[in-house]
Amino acid sequence: MKQRIQSIILPLLILFLAMGCTNADQSNLSKKWKKVYPGVWKNDSRKSPTYDLLSSSGSSPKTEILKTFKNSAFPLSKNEIEISQKNGKTYLSFPLERKEQIYGLGLNFKTVKRRGQIFRLHVDHYNGVDNGRNHAPVPFFVSSKGYGVLINAARYIDVYVGTGVRKNAKNPAVVKDRNMDPTWEPMPYSDNIEIIVPESGVDVILFAGDNMMEVVQKFNLYCGGGFIPPKWGLGFWHRTPTMYNQKKVTEEINNFKKKKFPLDVIGLEPGWHSKAYPCTFEWDSTRFPTPKQFTQKLLKKDHIRLNLWCNPYLWPGSDLDKKMEPYTGSHTVWNGTIPDYTIPEAQKVFQNHIKKHQLDLGISGFKIDEVDGLDRWLWPDYATFPSGLDGEQMRQTYGTLLMKTTNDAYRSKNERTYGLIRAANAGSVSYPYVIYNDYYNHKDFITALINSSFSGVLWTPEVRASKTSEEWVRRMQSVCFAPIAMLNAWANGTKPWSYPEVYEACQEVAFLRMQLLPYIYSTFAQYYLKGTPPFRAMELVDHQIKGGIKVSKKLDDTENPYAETASKDLKDQYMMGDYILVAPMFEGQKKREVLLPKGRWFDFYTGKLVGEGGKITVQCGLDKIPLFIKDGAIIPMIPKIRQTSEWTLETPITVRVYGNKSGSFELYNDDGSSLNYEKGDYSLIKLKRDGTSTSTEIINNGKWQPKHISWEFVTK
Repeated sequence: MKQRIQSIILPLLILFLAMGCTNADQSNLSKKWKKVYPGVWKNDSRKSPTYDLLSSSGSSPKTEILKTFKNSAFPLSKNEIEISQKNGKTYLSFPLERKEQIYGLGLNFKTVKRRGQIFRLHVDHYNGVDNGRNHAPVPFFVSSKGYGVLINAARYIDVYVGTGVRKNAKNPAVVKDRNMDPTWEPMPYSDNIEIIVPESGVDVILFAGDNMMEVVQKFNLYCGGGFIPPKWGLGFWHRTPTMYNQKKVTEEINNFKKKKFPLDVIGLEPGWHSKAYPCTFEWDSTRFPTPKQFTQKLLKKDHIRLNLWCNPYLWPGSDLDKKMEPYTGSHTVWNGTIPDYTIPEAQKVFQNHIKKHQLDLGISGFKIDEVDGLDRWLWPDYATFPSGLDGEQMRQTYGTLLMKTTNDAYRSKNERTYGLIRAANAGSVSYPYVIYNDYYNHKDFITALINSSFSGVLWTPEVRASKTSEEWVRRMQSVCFAPIAMLNAWANGTKPWSYPEVYEACQEVAFLRMQLLPYIYSTFAQYYLKGTPPFRAMELVDHQIKGGIKVSKKLDDTENPYAETASKDLKDQYMMGDYILVAPMFEGQKKREVLLPKGRWFDFYTGKLVGEGGKITVQCGLDKIPLFIKDGAIIPMIPKIRQTSEWTLETPITVRVYGNKSGSFELYNDDGSSLNYEKGDYSLIKLKRDGTSTSTEIINNGKWQPKHISWEFVTK
């Protein structure tokens, strides 16, 4: 009997002690923050390093720049942060204050504010709902309080942003009687962000700063920092229809010349491969019989770069597939094998192949398609890969792996590339790729562009088709104020002049982008040198901006008896660089509201004062996109050019000055194509204005300094 009691009690005692130790260990996890840079702390509860977002990208923090920030205090009470492990998962909780707002958590298209939303962060094709399944579900959020958190895990992560209501809440919700209280809402106040990571232990990085912009800068720099695209990448792009050949491409380029429309990049869609869906990464000899001569002619005579569409899945039995066979996964996509690019040998096989068949011919970059979803197209999570990764880990990082593999091939030739891709994640900020997709809602395109600034990725809208000439020109204006200005005619053969009645307006805004190249290029230099996103949400510029008012919804006894009170997002205007506020117009709009940050703002075109903070209403004809300039702004511009090859050191720069406030701007320049800027081979010149007095100061290397600078005071 005594032995039986001992046999029962002893295991229970051991379990009780183990639970006690575990609870003690878990409570300590929340306090094990290690300071790694000023305003950056790390909490790694993993027993050993595992495959994660940052390690998969191969990126490393820009240490020297991060060290230049001043020290910040730990932004939260460590006692209010919870990190625990159970059932093979890690659970995290962060406190929320009543007026605190949360931004980020990936490339969403409908909303900017995150509070009150639930996400499953999962790389996927965007399907019209902000639920975490998108092309860049970056597990990073930034708070209006001036801190941000990155969950460095290559897993599908569940995030509950102010939705879970705890019994022991520090700031409990007010209990209301729905029968008698008209202010009753179906979603009570929640004072926490709760996160579930399906791994036992996780790497968490916390960032703090004086404002949200500084937090985002530190996040970008920690993930490798931004990049500077080649100059040609900032010119106008035109993607030709599927199955085009050398002759038709040449005709297309000649038409752009005749119509006097800017053009730097031609994108070839499916048809250049000998086989596609999946791909051989070899040229079709009937449509492109002499690819090297053709490419070189375009480069040297026409100053046109070629960008090639592809998906990464390999045609069975092709030369590349045979060499890659030992490094491919258990499943196929469209019957094509899936290379495991975490394996160095696989990277080398692919790089050698594209160097031989594309890079050495003069191809300037790739459009990498179909690395996001849908589930029924891509490999299942059940899939396995030679490296030991499962389908989920590969899904979350495959876009980043392809960016790294292709970019490394260009780096070996000391060439910059600039391309398009359908999936990204934390750690891809340093790679010269811009996200695009097949979704085609103009307003949502702008919301995504705004959201990209919180997540360390770039997103670009594109023009494909329009029902009316008004929609056409409004879309064209938007793309000219984006990371890539692109018309994608792959399906319908549209041209910038498809609507003749608005062609001049399309031409004019394309030329305006070209005139602004020194400003845009310098803005990307900020991305590289400081981690500042080139296209920015208004909240990153002025933390006082609230982004609208609450919009009440009445109870509905049929469609939604639990309709919620919504908070209006500021999701249709943004900043390009430090000084230019872009307020796109959409089809059907005769006027629109614009929310100006504090200070005086001026009309870009006329220099007239339009307001001093607050809300204004503007009217704008089809020939203009509303642009507003901050007091003290300095905007370097060049004359109208059709191609970036025309922009040289001899090109005169006119520095436009707005308002009366003193200001400065750091004008950046380099050779525009090589990676030598990473070794300091660039010019940085401070343009300064104080009253009517102007000056220039060389900050770094005057080698690339423009030879002709003049000043224009726009504000009269």
